[in-house]
Amino acid sequence: MLDKQGIAKRIAREIKDGYYVNLGIGIPTLVANYIPEGMDVVLQSENGLLGMGPFPFEGEEDPDTINAGKQTITMLPGSAVFDSAMSFGMIRAKKVNLTILGAMEVSENGDIANWKIPGKMVKGMGGAMDLVASAENIIVAMQHVNKAGESKLLPTCSLPLTGVNCVKKIVTELAVLDVLPEGGFKLIERAPGVSVEDIVNATAGKLIVPDDVPEMVL
Repeated sequence: MLDKQGIAKRIAREIKDGYYVNLGIGIPTLVANYIPEGMDVVLQSENGLLGMGPFPFEGEEDPDTINAGKQTITMLPGSAVFDSAMSFGMIRAKKVNLTILGAMEVSENGDIANWKIPGKMVKGMGGAMDLVASAENIIVAMQHVNKAGESKLLPTCSLPLTGVNCVKKIVTELAVLDVLPEGGFKLIERAPGVSVEDIVNATAGKLIVPDDVPEMVL
């Protein structure tokens, strides 16, 4: 199965030349390290940055240059810094071509829960609500099961929702899945060394399995 870096590397293959891409907190931030060389892609961070680069090498960090998850980052030549009002104006005006988010749960009709676990203190939903309401193409980077081994791909989400019917594709440590418009997860690829049976056993929601499921190429 894949580690977090492998999930990010596979998601980077979904990015197309000329895209403006928002990277959410967690695994999605790692995608910045795997943008194909020579591809013209602009990474947007909701705290007010266009032109985010890969993570800095140790010793080269600038504590004043961070992403939305407060991680130190690099800025590419031609990048721009602005206030959060401008940033969310871009998001709400649908200027972002692709949004990549983490999630705690995704339902079989594309609902996403990624901001709150009941009983735990949180500061609020943050920018996720704007991203899921405005983005037309959302890919989720997540673990297939939780720490107890229970599926996070469900018939319906049990946690408070961030958005409804918005997720298009999911990449986990086990598989790549499309969320079908009529509902259900369609298995597209399986991670190296992972069987279809492994994925079926780890998926609680409706799963459509084609006759041939190729192993993903990283």
